[in-house]
Amino acid sequence: MTLPLDGMTVLDLSRLLPGPMCSLHLQDMGARVIKVEDTSGGDYTRTLGMPPGMISPAFHLLNRGKESISVDLTNSDGRELLLRLVARADILLESFRPGVMSKLGLDYDSLKAVNPKLVMCSISGFGQTGPWASRAGHDMNYCAVTGVLDQNGNAGEAPALSNFQIADLAGGSLSAAMAILAAVVGSLRHGSGSYLDISMTDCTFANNFIPLTTMNLFGKAMPRGEDMLTGGRPCYSVYRTQDDRYMAVGALEKKFWESVCDVLQQPDWKARYNDMGPAAKALKAEVAEVFASQPQAHWREVFADQDCCVTPILTPQEAFAHPQLLAREMVAELKTAQGMNLKRPQSPFTFNGERATCAEGGPLQGQHTVSILESLGVARDQIDQWQTDGIVRTHNQ
Repeated sequence: MTLPLDGMTVLDLSRLLPGPMCSLHLQDMGARVIKVEDTSGGDYTRTLGMPPGMISPAFHLLNRGKESISVDLTNSDGRELLLRLVARADILLESFRPGVMSKLGLDYDSLKAVNPKLVMCSISGFGQTGPWASRAGHDMNYCAVTGVLDQNGNAGEAPALSNFQIADLAGGSLSAAMAILAAVVGSLRHGSGSYLDISMTDCTFANNFIPLTTMNLFGKAMPRGEDMLTGGRPCYSVYRTQDDRYMAVGALEKKFWESVCDVLQQPDWKARYNDMGPAAKALKAEVAEVFASQPQAHWREVFADQDCCVTPILTPQEAFAHPQLLAREMVAELKTAQGMNLKRPQSPFTFNGERATCAEGGPLQGQHTVSILESLGVARDQIDQWQTDGIVRTHNQ
């Protein structure tokens, strides 16, 4: 099987979630990913929130199948090693605060001098420029300042946090991967690389699309929980069941709403499809009363064969048993070197019906330092000396 990015190498200097998820996507498209870690803590996703000696499942899931070289980039010999890797690479990904790569002497101009075709991508919270460029932040902060967090939650209640990291993943990982792929095509067509400044805030802001409709019509977005897609209309809302589970009613189109009315034996609701404001709240209360009369299992059976956009809200563990995901072969396991068996999603990308497979967990810090350096022609006695001097680190240190 040949994947689209077979033969390409990604140097991933990033940590935590957005960068590693981006490089995981590139790996699932065929790229070789080398994690370039420092010689102290490395990617601290390994141990974040874990007891001593235990590696986090998050690290394994984000970094499965990748290689790790541990290098001190504050040392001139360490920087020279990175430049030797850059000369052979196609993509370099980093997520330091703006200015760090320049202070290390590893800015894009320096890397481009070694490899003119290199695509370098910097993922940061607020971008490389602007008054907030150097500020620290996390997913909720980027969602907060772009108006996304304001729209999350129920009407009349406080904004709600999502366990799907919108800014990190949609604003960071996916946006970066998309831009990288475009830049790679440009490099192949025109012979020159690119520098990509990916701001998670910018990308989240650009994707916060639906509230723009009411904002442009009325000068402001609808209040939280009152827009068309956040619960303001009964045909597109979440309803509690008798057993404190939930059903998702996504009957946005009139034909689907009418089908829901037929299934629930409520024909009078059909004419109320366009209800808004107090009338919509009244209808929503009626719909809620019906769903609250039976447990979720009942409604699963009732709507099982009905094509009207009504589904049970599943827990993550239940999702792994869903017949559609199983049929799509999206459920996989990962066995780590520490003996953990981890449930994981399969790569979502298929090419000519085939997809990348990986049964290996994330690498130990510096696990591939020796083999990568030897592939660069570095003698073993030099590697040993660098290891002694703390310039590189291997997994047995």
